[in-house]
Amino acid sequence: MSVDCRLRTPRGLGALRIEGGSRGVLALREGRISLILKAMDIHLTPDQKAFACRAIENGRLHSEQDAVQEALALWEERERRRAEFLLTLDDAKASLARGEGRVITPESMQQLAQEVKERGRARLLAELTASR
Repeated sequence: MSVDCRLRTPRGLGALRIEGGSRGVLALREGRISLILKAMDIHLTPDQKAFACRAIENGRLHSEQDAVQEALALWEERERRRAEFLLTLDDAKASLARGEGRVITPESMQQLAQEVKERGRARLLAELTASR
């Protein structure tokens, strides 16, 4: 499919040629052209639909569309956190490759636990003496 358009803009006439399939509609808003994607059909399982209906009845959400948007927002957040974790994992692997870090043995874990306890006690003592 191909469409030729002539647009009248504040700066005069402009031309636009659109190539491709029918994934959406082009719209001209405030002098900007944007692609508006077609709506996507989402099918909820009966349990998901009941869950969304309870949230709507309780006033938590206004519509099933709100439930889907909330789910997508949570999924995006989870994927963002996952990507951040994978980056920290890559950093940790690189650190180990450079020879940094600790060798984990029962003895090194006991030593680490002792160091953490000592730092905690020192911090607590400093806070107690500072508040007097």
